[in-house]
Amino acid sequence: MADPYSILGVPRTASEKDIKSAYRTLAKELHPDRNAGKPNAAERFAEVTRAYDLLSDKDKRARFDRGEIDADGNPTGPFGFGGDAGGGFAGAQRGYRHDGFEGFGGSGSEGIDLGDIFEGLFGGRGGMGAGPGAGARRRPAPRGANVTYTLKVPFNEAARREPQRVTLADGKTIDLKLPPGLVDGQQVRLGGKGEQGPGGFGDAIVTIEIQPSPYFVRDGDNILLEVPISLDEAMAGAKVRIPTVEGPVMMTIAPGSTSGKTLRLKGRGFTRKNGERGDQLVTLMVDIPAEDPDLQARLEGWRDSRDLRARFAV
Repeated sequence: MADPYSILGVPRTASEKDIKSAYRTLAKELHPDRNAGKPNAAERFAEVTRAYDLLSDKDKRARFDRGEIDADGNPTGPFGFGGDAGGGFAGAQRGYRHDGFEGFGGSGSEGIDLGDIFEGLFGGRGGMGAGPGAGARRRPAPRGANVTYTLKVPFNEAARREPQRVTLADGKTIDLKLPPGLVDGQQVRLGGKGEQGPGGFGDAIVTIEIQPSPYFVRDGDNILLEVPISLDEAMAGAKVRIPTVEGPVMMTIAPGSTSGKTLRLKGRGFTRKNGERGDQLVTLMVDIPAEDPDLQARLEGWRDSRDLRARFAV
């Protein structure tokens, strides 16, 4: 991978905020979902993500800036032998590759495990204890970089926990099952779905964004809905058709209902972490027409004798 700073288009002195901002801009521009039919976009998206994964990690970034690891996160000086000052191992270091050593002991040595070399030199791995660095263990090969995704989920589908199809950077798709207790901005980790590295695949990190609804409002695990009803429906009662995240249902309005009265539809909300579902709370709003000659004529001379504001004591 090329220099991660160059890939993100930021200077080496860039702040964490600058790096994150640059990544978001490029990720939005290059995401495979927005670049169908452009094979290079997926490759570029993966490259940008790997660069961000390295620079967003303070430890990795510091090690890269010091020259301890390369842009792929691999050690630049395996086992601490660096430069010509390392004596006989200098030539071996210059030939280091992900899959072994190249040019170490002739053409037949490609892919040699360094542990096998030490075993031959010192009479077994345990024999290393006699020399400098006794007890040192080989570091595990680094895994591939994690890949981040943003998944926009419609409000109703999030409440129903409907599986979502995710297109990975390599073009493959996976059906993601939404977890119980889902909240906006929650991250889901897909093990082994990231970039490949010497030590195996990294992970895919999916950030879920729940899209707003044109009429539902979430309140914890409950769903709120305001339903307008007419004056005659409020006075005489009625059955009205209302939406839920599961689809429309008929709801009974009792005679004499007033604005602000709340009805409960059990089990029509979001799923809690324990698997139970919240409710849908329906608030009635009596809608009186501003100008209706027929209604005005019917109410002519009628007055409500109740003292509706008596509790204010004013």
